[in-house]
Amino acid sequence: MRILITGGTGLIGRELVKRWLDQQYQVTLLSRSIPKALALFQSHRFFERLSAVEDLSVFSDLNDFDAVINLAGEPIFDKPWTAQQKDRLWQSRLKITEKLTALINASQMPPTCFLSGSAYGYYADSGEQQINEQQSAGQGFTAQLCQQWENAAQQANTRVCLLRTGMVFSPKGGALAKILPLYRCGLGGKLGDGNQFMPWFALEDMVNAIDFLLHNSACQGAFNLCSPQPVQNKTFNQLLAKQLRRPAWARVPAFLLRILLGERASLVLESQRLHPEKLLKQGFSFQYAELSNYLRATFGKSAINV
Repeated sequence: MRILITGGTGLIGRELVKRWLDQQYQVTLLSRSIPKALALFQSHRFFERLSAVEDLSVFSDLNDFDAVINLAGEPIFDKPWTAQQKDRLWQSRLKITEKLTALINASQMPPTCFLSGSAYGYYADSGEQQINEQQSAGQGFTAQLCQQWENAAQQANTRVCLLRTGMVFSPKGGALAKILPLYRCGLGGKLGDGNQFMPWFALEDMVNAIDFLLHNSACQGAFNLCSPQPVQNKTFNQLLAKQLRRPAWARVPAFLLRILLGERASLVLESQRLHPEKLLKQGFSFQYAELSNYLRATFGKSAINV
C-alpha cells in the first residue's frame, strides 16, 4: 500500500508511520522540514520505504497513492485564541484539507480512502447526555472549525472517514504528558466542579483505530475516536493520583480557568460524553476501554480502588 500522510511527525502520526513501515508499506510524509522529519524514523528497519515532500504543489494528482491520511493542524490549546491565532488554527486545517480534496478529485485513479482529522470539539456541551455520531454540531468556535474542516474533506470523490478524536493519552506527548509533572509533584486536582466528561483515548487504540478504518472499506463518514467508557474529570483526577501514589486535592475554579485561558477554557470545562458507536458496530476491539486499566499498564501495577 502507498500512503500519503500529513501530520506524520506528530504524536499520533509518528506511531502510524512506524506501524505502516512495519507492514512494509510505502509512506510519504508532508513536512516543512524534510531532514527533521526523516531523522525521526532513520533507525527504522524499513526506512528506505519512507519519503517526504515539503509542499503539495509537487503533485498534480494523487494517482500514485492508495490512501491519504490527513492529521495536520496547528495545536489548538497551546496559544491564546486571539483573532490571529484563530485564523492560524482555521487555515492550518482548512487549506491543506481543501488541497488534498482537490488533488483526489483531479485523480483518474484516486486513492481508495481519505481519512481526515476532526475533534470532539465538533459537539456542544452535553452534560451527562451520551453522544454518538448522529448528534448535531455545537455552535462555538471549535464546533464551527470542525464543521468546516469536515465539510472540506467530504467533497473528496472517494471513501471518506472523519476522525472526531478525543483526548489522546500517552506519556510520550499530548495533554497527559503535560500534566504528569504536576501530579507527580502532588499538585494535581480537578478542573471546575469536575463533573464534566472527558472523551479520552489511549494512543495505542488511536493508532489501531485509524489502521482499522484504513483497511475496512465498509467504514465511512464520521467516527468518534474515544474509549467506550468516558470518565468525569474528578474521576480521572482520583485515578491518576492514586496510580502515581500522590495527593491530588487541588481544585482550579471555573472562573479562574476562564480568566487564565479565555475561550480555551471550554476545552477543559465543557462536557462531551462521547460514545464510539460506529467503531463498536464495525467490530473494533479496544485494547484499553477502561481508564484504570490503561493507567495501570502505563504507570505500574499499584492498586486503584476508586
